[in-house]
Amino acid sequence: MKNYTNLANCIRFLSIDAVEKAKSGHPGMPMGMADIATVLFHDFLTHNPADPEWVLRDRFVLSNGHGSMLLYSLLYLTGYKKMTLQQIKNFRQLGSITAGHPEFEPDAGIEITTGPLGQGISNGVGMALALKKLTAEHNLKRTPKVFVFCGDGCLMEGISQEAISLAGHLKLDNLVLVYDNNKISIDGSTDLSFSDNTNLRFKSVNWNVLNGDGHNHKNIKDLFKRSQSSNKPNLLNFKTIIGFGSPNKSAKASSHGSPLGADEISLTKKELGWKEPPFQIPSTLLKEWRQSSKRNLKIYAESKKYTKKIKGLKNLSTQVIKLFDDITKEFKDFKTPQATRKSSEAVLHFINSNVPIFGGSADLTGSNNTKGKQMEIVNHKNYKAQYIHYGVREHGMAAIMNGIASTKLYKTYSGTFLSFADYMKPSLRLAALMNIDPIQVFTHDSIGLGEDGPTHQPIEQLNMLRLIPNSYVFRPCDMMETIACWKTALLINEAPSFICLSRQNLPQISNKKINIDGFKGAYTIFESSKNNHITIIATGSEVSLAIEVANRLKEFKVETKVISMPSSSLFDKQQNSFKNKLLQSKLNQTFVIEAGSTMYWNKFTNQENIFGIDEFGASAPAKEVFNKFGLTPKRISSTILKRIK
Repeated sequence: MKNYTNLANCIRFLSIDAVEKAKSGHPGMPMGMADIATVLFHDFLTHNPADPEWVLRDRFVLSNGHGSMLLYSLLYLTGYKKMTLQQIKNFRQLGSITAGHPEFEPDAGIEITTGPLGQGISNGVGMALALKKLTAEHNLKRTPKVFVFCGDGCLMEGISQEAISLAGHLKLDNLVLVYDNNKISIDGSTDLSFSDNTNLRFKSVNWNVLNGDGHNHKNIKDLFKRSQSSNKPNLLNFKTIIGFGSPNKSAKASSHGSPLGADEISLTKKELGWKEPPFQIPSTLLKEWRQSSKRNLKIYAESKKYTKKIKGLKNLSTQVIKLFDDITKEFKDFKTPQATRKSSEAVLHFINSNVPIFGGSADLTGSNNTKGKQMEIVNHKNYKAQYIHYGVREHGMAAIMNGIASTKLYKTYSGTFLSFADYMKPSLRLAALMNIDPIQVFTHDSIGLGEDGPTHQPIEQLNMLRLIPNSYVFRPCDMMETIACWKTALLINEAPSFICLSRQNLPQISNKKINIDGFKGAYTIFESSKNNHITIIATGSEVSLAIEVANRLKEFKVETKVISMPSSSLFDKQQNSFKNKLLQSKLNQTFVIEAGSTMYWNKFTNQENIFGIDEFGASAPAKEVFNKFGLTPKRISSTILKRIK
């Protein structure tokens, strides 16, 4: 048996020293999980620090991300070039890659952004699923594994149950969840709030469960070995001691989120027999750590014949441009009124057989219209398939998609109702933070859904999404705009996209106006004259309403330009010259119509010129609901006439 204790102490004291220098951080978790991490990285994790983004590597995810120094220590010790000792010393400092919680940096070995608890578990499910699909498609001899470290807090979060339930259903046997069962939370003992039988919980959703001592290296090694022969996802439930080695703070909440302090560090060094000054690793131990991944070099060399065949998303832009030329030609003369959710479905029929895409829906496939004709359903007997039935697990779905997107193997999308974006918000935000590109299809995008009423009618959700930095919101008005939005979303590779679609049928009005190849988020869709008095900006289902308003105003000799703005997010990124030319009218001559919250639109005009809804909707047929809230051609045109006098 190797001297794992000394190797683990390298992790402990790098973590202790970094937290102490930063005067903030969480030393307890790295100290408690160092033994497990040492065995995993030394003997089981298939990776190559010289090639951090090797496609067939195993993935390591730190779901309990507050213990980030555990990860940074491992990456430095094993020899990831970007993770230098100086980065360790700059823990939690401006400009470092050693943030307080891990932030997506794949070329440094940081596989995903974690911090909000439970996210990493769900991300790991997405990674494992993507790698099972990759293995099946290319008939690989070995399926890369995903190892996720988590704590009590991760398992308390509801998102974790959504994710583990789906993982068990799909029998993701390449997923290993390592549970840091230390019985301590920030408030004190987990007995204050947590009495679950964790093992039974996981067994009930079809997981293989193994129990062990997180400080017994032989036992740790045995559990990792046994997990390799399982045909189910694996929970390794390790009893651990938070702050292991600290005479006065081990097994206590005081070691969770605060530096140990100089006196306690001295006592801990004495307890664990560590004699090195801060940030000093003995050369013999560093050499052993650096040699630990060499056992993978044979697998790495053999994998080259497979990796050449794995194209992932390398040629996606070329595929998309060619494909959408064909789609545009197919629908250029389309005239039938149609819900944009149905238009989106028509686009997806083309997409799924031509680009590497991995879609799904949260139990609303028939309502979201997210399944292409030829898409097969993913299950444990068919990982090659393209379509995932996520079940009623919206938040888990969004986080799983982040895991899929992080692999950069597939373009991924999903569907649910726009009002349920609230369930998904933390994961949508993290996608934007990570600069990854999942596409969320949100249907039933306004009061236009009608009878399902205010619980399902989104009011503030569109603007909530628009306020997420580094994201794109799309709300098309018809088939051609839907095509433009899908094309743009597929070509975006550094941010998530949210495509918001109608339930109700809408007329086809953009056909001769929109430039799909040069789509900039907004354009003139209607002009009653070249010499316009006012401008109306509208989105989605309200574009046709705006045109009706413009035609009524013409009867009163008021000439109107209608701007369709399917994506204000995209429009905002255009050059000022384009924006100024399009928005020529003065603020008091510019109006906005959108069946949702008005607050966002006051950057384009005065608040009193915005026609929207700042209260909850009502249960009734769509036409009656629009009438109730004054979103009719007659009322809007009358109000505009009064304001421009």
